[in-house]
Formats: sequence, C-alpha cells, structure tokens
Amino acid sequence: MTDPVSIAVMGASLVATLVIAAIALLKGWRGWLEYKRLELASRGGAGPSHAPTGGRIEIADLKERVRKLEAIAAGIEL
Repeated sequence: MTDPVSIAVMGASLVATLVIAAIALLKGWRGWLEYKRLELASRGGAGPSHAPTGGRIEIADLKERVRKLEAIAAGIEL
C-alpha cells in the first residue's frame, strides 16, 4: 500500500470523485436557479402577496410607519 503506484491511483480516484461531485452539485445548483427563474416568471412580476388587498394593506402599513417616523423626527408625541 505504500508503493507510489497505489498512492497515485488513490489520489487520482479521489480527484475524480471530487470532480464528479462538483459537477453534480453544479448541475443541481443550475437546475434550482432555473426553477426559481421560472417560478418568478410565472408570477408575472407580482410582489410578495398575490391578492390585491394584501398590497393595499401593505401600503397602508408603510404609510402609517412613515407618519410615525415623521412625528418622531418632528418631536411630536403620539
């Protein structure tokens, strides 16, 4: 087991295994990215909520936060 040929064969098989694993992981990563692209494209550019009322509620919440921040900046107690 200590002869140079067996060490070289083990090293080459280890490198080959790492290359195969890296290629498989890369293909999986690319597949996952493509899946996410298709998922985003199927939404049609919609935001996090699909319901129109969800968007209105979110905008109203943001407006209320802005009012509170402006009041804090002006020094007014709520």
